[in-house]
Amino acid sequence: MQKPTLPKGTRDFGPEQMRKRLFIFDTIRKTFQRFGFQPIETPSMENLSTLTGKYGDEGDQLLFKILNSGDFAAGLTEPDLAAGSKKITPKIAEKGLRYDLTVPFARYVVMNRNDLTMPFKRYQMQPVWRADRPQKGRYREFYQCDADVVGTDSLLCEAEIILMIHEVFRNLTIQDFTLKINNRKILAGIAEVIGVPGQEGTLSVAIDKLDKIGKQKVLDELRERGFPDDTIVKLEPLFSFDTLDANRLLDQLTNWLSESETARQGIFELNETLQLVHQYGLTDSRVEIDPTLARGLSYYTGAIFEVKANGVSIGSVSGGGRYDNLTGAFGMPGLSGVGISFGVDRIYDVMDELALFPASSGQGTQVLIVPFDREARAKALPLSSELRLAGIAAEVYPDLVKVKKMLDYANARGILFVVLIGSEEVQTGILSLKNMVTGEQHMITAEELVNRLR
Repeated sequence: MQKPTLPKGTRDFGPEQMRKRLFIFDTIRKTFQRFGFQPIETPSMENLSTLTGKYGDEGDQLLFKILNSGDFAAGLTEPDLAAGSKKITPKIAEKGLRYDLTVPFARYVVMNRNDLTMPFKRYQMQPVWRADRPQKGRYREFYQCDADVVGTDSLLCEAEIILMIHEVFRNLTIQDFTLKINNRKILAGIAEVIGVPGQEGTLSVAIDKLDKIGKQKVLDELRERGFPDDTIVKLEPLFSFDTLDANRLLDQLTNWLSESETARQGIFELNETLQLVHQYGLTDSRVEIDPTLARGLSYYTGAIFEVKANGVSIGSVSGGGRYDNLTGAFGMPGLSGVGISFGVDRIYDVMDELALFPASSGQGTQVLIVPFDREARAKALPLSSELRLAGIAAEVYPDLVKVKKMLDYANARGILFVVLIGSEEVQTGILSLKNMVTGEQHMITAEELVNRLR
């Protein structure tokens, strides 16, 4: 007999976990809707040609490929086999599971451009897959909740993303978080100033690992990637800025990168975004400018966002940025967009570790109706319908068994209230309501029951 197992990096979710996850989904969805975003969905699989080349070399290696239907290897020849896996893959796998929701969204926009009103604001809440090494807070299948605006380069969109992030996490009761923000143009300017113009992509991939591997290993990686020592020395100011004072940091960046017009534009955009956030009236801002924030996705061209919950050893729980030409890969150049993505699985882990889920989020059935016999069940069924119409989650125990077994079921399910219906209750119409936590029991009418449970 085969022992049932799950693929590494995937999980089952039981009823209590799902109720908590739905609390997260509902909180994020309501925030997206309040800011005017509209829902869409895209297929789980995309053509590999859609996905490859959008996430950098490291991202491409994490794509799950789907073997072609039928005898996928039938057309392979000896020269194909000798050419190696990279040459074979396009011939045996034409599709792949989506790596994120942004690239499929860009493909969707291009295919539906004649039907969309610009600027187009969409949200999307679906699973994504990455062939990553599973570890705490990192899964191979996980949900993302994305909100993007395309068709405008207004910095008002960046400001509203900052507002949404604050609203989502505060509504989830995650109060202690840090929202780091940077601009890809600043990273491009740094590459210019240290003498490696055009290599900001390589620079960003290394710098993006700073909080994971530390400064020295980042510098070692840059050396391995061909950055000379005299260039690396010029990076030193990047690791010594005062990140606690935004105005002072912007002045320091301006002085260091004054020779780069690209960097000056990025600094202007950062400052303007923060000014707009201030005009919106955001209080107790958790924004922190971090010039080392890179995020490895190669399509970012402007603002970069990353959110971490403080006090837990879990990676970023949200991230995003501005992309100026992602749709250009699909034949529609020049369409700017900006977006944010919330990682539901990591948010769940944060809230679970910090015990932040409200008691009501795990609540299922509020009341179990326990009929003693067939006559009592005839009273229980219309009562359950009345409770449900009033918005109260109610169950009738399906079998006519000993009362103790039914009460044990309520305790095992964590059902707070039980309505007992025996011969006396049938004759008088007065119900017996039992609180399963305190043990208190009250005689009550059906109308009073609805009002109390509501």
